[in-house]
Amino acid sequence: MPFNKRAIGAETVLKAVERSLEDDKAVDVVTIDLNGKSTIADYMVIASGRSHRQVSAMSDHLISALKDLGLGRVGVEGQAQSDWVLVDAGDVIVHLFRPEIRSFYNLEKMWGMDMPDHGMAGALA
Repeated sequence: MPFNKRAIGAETVLKAVERSLEDDKAVDVVTIDLNGKSTIADYMVIASGRSHRQVSAMSDHLISALKDLGLGRVGVEGQAQSDWVLVDAGDVIVHLFRPEIRSFYNLEKMWGMDMPDHGMAGALA
């Protein structure tokens, strides 16, 4: 039987994502509720790491946490460069950035939000 990412509730996945990012000392974590705004996912999480190495480690740990949760295959893009890593966990999409890359793309603005005004990402805006 094919794997269904949506079999695990979005809130459960979101909590696992937030816990993993907190454990890895992610900077300026923002959660955007996409319910009623988009059909791509229920939540989008955006976070920064201080360096390529931290972004890479955060993505590795997050993928491992999601697999431990039972998600099986998790879509990942950009992990080799670790400037911007996209982790697709079905109902939760996670964007991990280095601060200057996050500031340049400013995904929060696309969803009608301001970038955080503290931490590294806010200092670059």
